[in-house]
Amino acid sequence: MNDAELKRLTDAAAHCEMSNAAFLAYAVDKAARDLTRTAAEIATEREVINELFAARRHLGRIHGLFNQVAKALNSGTDAPHLGTAAEAVRIAALRMDDAADALLAHRGGGTAE
Repeated sequence: MNDAELKRLTDAAAHCEMSNAAFLAYAVDKAARDLTRTAAEIATEREVINELFAARRHLGRIHGLFNQVAKALNSGTDAPHLGTAAEAVRIAALRMDDAADALLAHRGGGTAE
């Protein structure tokens, strides 16, 4: 557990007038009683993380493409698909932003700012 997670736990336990241990025991019991919901929460975060990694791989491939385009342009070759490549980068970057925002919102329990 990192410092932010410990603070969130401590604040939540204090709000409920419980010790950290009692709050954890209650939360674990509640999660264990509704495994469908618990699994959905975990799966949602896992899916978002997977999307972030997929977007990162996509951006890595596009980076290679842009290096090839720059090399071609520097050697005087025409780059007729430059607009398409730039649009792919824009889409990948938006996809990465959306996934990061979703992950932050999910971890924060609300909307990402």
